Amino acid sequence: MVRPSIEELQEKAKVVRRHIIHMLAKAGSGHPGGSLSATDLIVALYYGKLRHNPKNPKWPDRDRFVLSKGHGCPAWYAVLAEQGYFPVSELDTLRQFGSRLQGHPDMKRTPGVEMSSGSLGQGLSVGLGMALAARIDKKDYRVYVMLGDGETEEGQVWEAAMAAGHYKVDNLCAILDNNGLQIDGPINDVMSPLPIPDKWRAFQWHAIEINGHNMKEILEAYDRAETLKGKPTIIIAKTIKGKGVSFMEGHVDWHGKAPNKEEAEKALAELA
Repeated sequence: MVRPSIEELQEKAKVVRRHIIHMLAKAGSGHPGGSLSATDLIVALYYGKLRHNPKNPKWPDRDRFVLSKGHGCPAWYAVLAEQGYFPVSELDTLRQFGSRLQGHPDMKRTPGVEMSSGSLGQGLSVGLGMALAARIDKKDYRVYVMLGDGETEEGQVWEAAMAAGHYKVDNLCAILDNNGLQIDGPINDVMSPLPIPDKWRAFQWHAIEINGHNMKEILEAYDRAETLKGKPTIIIAKTIKGKGVSFMEGHVDWHGKAPNKEEAEKALAELA
């Protein structure tokens, strides 16, 4: 893989954010906040680290990516389309009846999707299973799982975290989209997960803390995670809900509300 420059990745992230706004406005529903906060992390992963092949989505030696916070799939769909898994024009069918691009990912219909997600808390368990399968099959692929910080209130996340630490699954990397907000409000008010790094380290994980909108830090974290052995790794990425659109940034109201025509035009003007 030839890694793009930081500037090229930043521009690609802007393209993805424009896709997110456009497709959500057209659909009239969806989740802009968490899609926009996760964009830089997903772009950097697919363009700068993940071993994959859009022409052969089921290539046995590919790295795996699981979007456990499945409602953030508009960002993922946009990256998959830009990578060539399906036509960019298909993004216009988001959430439409019969579309391959539903409001949560469908592994049986959408090229590049490894797990049908959206029922929160399950992705890390599935990712752990994939990583253990690589060990059993003597394969060298890596597994990346993106979690939402509100999602980590689910008990199953910690069962998977405990098992991954116990079995020293070092080809597993979790990515926490730590934007601080969930549908009901600030994570610290709903069910505080703090202190986040200490909790994961207590479950025998390497924990790396970064700015989730700084491409250089993101790429360095992905590279470092690949070299850390003996434990799984979690990248705790501090992000901003609605990143890139001023009137959405840091506002919980935009967790699951699509922009109307006027709001979309304003957002797209900011992302031009």
